[in-house]
Amino acid sequence: MPAEAELLAELVSIPSVSGSEQAIAEFVEQTARGWKLDVVRDDTSVRIEVRGFASGQTLALVSHLDTVPPGAGWTRDPFTPAVEGTRLYGRGATDAKASVAAMLCAARDVAERGRLDAGRLLLVFGYGEETKDTTMEGAVARLGQVDAAVIGEPTNLDVAIAQRGLMMVDLIAEGDQRHAGYAVADGDFANAVTVLARDLLQLQKLFDDRSHPVLGLATATPTMLEAGVSRNVTPPVAKAVLDVRSTPAWTHDELTARLRESLGSQVVVTSRRLVPCETPPGSQLLAAVRKVRPGAREFGSPTCSDWVFLRDKDAIKCGPGTSRRSHTPDEFVDLPEVTEARTLYAEVARVYLAGA
Repeated sequence: MPAEAELLAELVSIPSVSGSEQAIAEFVEQTARGWKLDVVRDDTSVRIEVRGFASGQTLALVSHLDTVPPGAGWTRDPFTPAVEGTRLYGRGATDAKASVAAMLCAARDVAERGRLDAGRLLLVFGYGEETKDTTMEGAVARLGQVDAAVIGEPTNLDVAIAQRGLMMVDLIAEGDQRHAGYAVADGDFANAVTVLARDLLQLQKLFDDRSHPVLGLATATPTMLEAGVSRNVTPPVAKAVLDVRSTPAWTHDELTARLRESLGSQVVVTSRRLVPCETPPGSQLLAAVRKVRPGAREFGSPTCSDWVFLRDKDAIKCGPGTSRRSHTPDEFVDLPEVTEARTLYAEVARVYLAGA
């Protein structure tokens, strides 16, 4: 197998469910040191640096070392990498150890070519990305100046130039608790379920007046419902959890205001930190990617990532693997894509840091 495929197999064989990343972080550190690369491992990330002979811009290749738990439905051991044809199976093979392996090998390639003429290439591998406890914000604070970033997530090596944000909202409707048998007789009492249902029906078109050119409309999707005292009692409270996928056409404050002015239920925002991101106009990084990989599809990503912590940089999201295979049983990646990614990352670094 190519070196990047062998490295990926080793990464997959080290369980690294969020919160248990120490072993894989130590392995990445030892691997980088064995290749004579400068590396720092701390409580936020493993960071690897390749410096050019002259000062210049800094490009960061960013991904994460943790995975979701294996879950049910596997037909093979999730932590025993299995190669079948051109596919490598295992938890994290796609999300996002394929990106990590390709980025590591790309950094080695850049260093072994005689380093860079100018600038700085950084690799940043965080922990806890699959949870609310991602360490990437702390890692970014320790990087110094960063001009551009490639976020390594599965995109089939297409280029995400925008990414939806995520806001979590509780809708809480209030009503009167009554015997259901007297619902008609009592007339004007409020049933919390009915109040909530009216609000839920308004969500589908609530943000239709602003469309982002890449991501389209913001959406609010009910994902959980909670109500009921007994089967013959009208509930005093009914609650829905909304998954609000935002776009750069709205701020989270604006989305919150629209919900509150339009709905009868109480609107409680429980999470708003994952704001939407987009590649800036005239992106030098995107120009480098287009030069290295002409014809790559550019698209808007519906899923969140650590891009949110680099949203003020010239950034894209691009990596080997298919996003829909993330978190699934029998997760796999196509190894030829990992090899392509290794070349892509190294060449993008060369072109971008040369100022082309």
